[in-house]
Amino acid sequence: MAGAVGPRFGSADLDYTPWFFWDRADDAARHRQRAVQDDLAGERGYRFGERCFVSELSSVTNEALELGDRSYVAAGAYLSGTLRAGRDCTINPYTVVRGEISLGDAVRIGAHTSLIGFNHTFDDPDLEVHRQPHTAEGITIGDDVWIGSHVVVLDGVSVGDKAVLAAGAVVTKDVPAGAVVGGNPARVIKWRTGPDRPARRREGDLAGAVAEFAGAAREQAAAILDRYWDGGAGLFVNQPGDAPTVRAQCDAVEVADLLFGGPPPQRDAAELTELLRSWQDPATGLVGELGEDRRPVPPEATIFTWPAGYHVLSVGYALDLLGSRFAHPLTVVAEASAADVVAGLERLPWAERAWHCGSWVDELGTALHWNARIGAANSSGALEALFGWLFTHADPGTGMWGRAGGPEGLLQVVNGYYRATRGTFAQFGLPVPHAERVVDTVLAHARDVRYFAPARQNACNVLDVAHPLWLTRGTGHRGDEVADLARRLLSDALRHWTPDQGFGFQAPHPTTMSVTVTAPSLQGTEMWLAIIWLLADLAGLSDQLGYRPRGVHRPEPAGTGPR
Repeated sequence: MAGAVGPRFGSADLDYTPWFFWDRADDAARHRQRAVQDDLAGERGYRFGERCFVSELSSVTNEALELGDRSYVAAGAYLSGTLRAGRDCTINPYTVVRGEISLGDAVRIGAHTSLIGFNHTFDDPDLEVHRQPHTAEGITIGDDVWIGSHVVVLDGVSVGDKAVLAAGAVVTKDVPAGAVVGGNPARVIKWRTGPDRPARRREGDLAGAVAEFAGAAREQAAAILDRYWDGGAGLFVNQPGDAPTVRAQCDAVEVADLLFGGPPPQRDAAELTELLRSWQDPATGLVGELGEDRRPVPPEATIFTWPAGYHVLSVGYALDLLGSRFAHPLTVVAEASAADVVAGLERLPWAERAWHCGSWVDELGTALHWNARIGAANSSGALEALFGWLFTHADPGTGMWGRAGGPEGLLQVVNGYYRATRGTFAQFGLPVPHAERVVDTVLAHARDVRYFAPARQNACNVLDVAHPLWLTRGTGHRGDEVADLARRLLSDALRHWTPDQGFGFQAPHPTTMSVTVTAPSLQGTEMWLAIIWLLADLAGLSDQLGYRPRGVHRPEPAGTGPR
């Protein structure tokens, strides 16, 4: 770009991200913005609340304009007619808002959306449309409405409070309060609040919401498992239409145990047990993924490859729930010496990929555990070497392993901590080092809206917060904050449920409806059911659920607790 003529690159960034303006703009830019609003107010009679923003790269030709506190107009927006907006309203880049428009409080409008509060008539076929008169009924949007990107709202439409207009929707008719609409023409696809979805319960009634969820989940358990059963193959799938996987069989066992208190009814328990045992490779002790013939592909002779590594957890605990064990030792671990364990830990990229490192530890610790449970000898000192290394390498500042910071913040460190402690301290019933610092780190991470805003939550990230907080709950450190976070995440989690289908891995949201991981699945259902128990227990509400995880995500050390 040498020799380029024009404004400095990036000089208009805050015009396109105005939600950052008042926190990041320099004094000169703030002074100029106040002057712009003063001029518009003096010359045109516009009214602005506190900390509003109107980009000079927008086209604002309104006859009347009112913006409540903290509302903004971004670059490229085109406004005309009369607009009255409440507080915390967003008119994002390239949004068109024209005609008689009323926005309530907290109306969030995505980029490239059009609200058109007038229309052409075309009654006379002999007269060109542009020469015929306009009609104008106006558009009214209620409070707390989310309007996604590329939405079109036509004249005469009224949108009720707490509605959501999904990305790309063409809205031609009134939208009821609490409805989530999508498509062209838009129709109700679910409810945020409304006829078939009660409003979010108040904090004091969260216990009732938990009990209500548990009852519904048990009533729908048979339908949920039927949804993921491929009768032709005689196996479970993660999502309808998928090929069967090893993990899907294990997730079905876990879901059935949680909601039925027994094995899945679609297949005889003894047959299912024998099938899982037969999939173990006698030479390595591992279980590979299923091939086209629905038999496991022989795995590499190392525990630390996907998906065989995770099958050490999922198959091992599925067999445990079915009252059985692996048929063969996990020899790839049984033969590892204490020196091999330490060398492996030292080679791991803890600073860059703490989650990967934590999964390595989880799989190693779990393999050592299963060998001990079936009476197979591990190398002398291997388990002690694993715990010794973890004790001596935990960061006393965070209580965790790996390096905090970078573009992902604390994500890798916290998620890696869950995996590492699940397969070691939690599974063997030992106290973690620096427990209070762990609580501090997890609470700091949970404030990152990139991962914990309701629409951005996924099962891994929430589980990897819930489990460490449960593991360290005995310290009482910042207990009120832990309970408050647990209640908030629990309330969000209950809303992720899809009747008769279960949970998706990622929270469902109108803006991500086409993303596969938001669709209900066996994996998502298994994980979120366990997460809900952990959060409910932290909030003092687990007695309302009537179930307790006994598999991969069990709260007690393996081999102890309720059977």
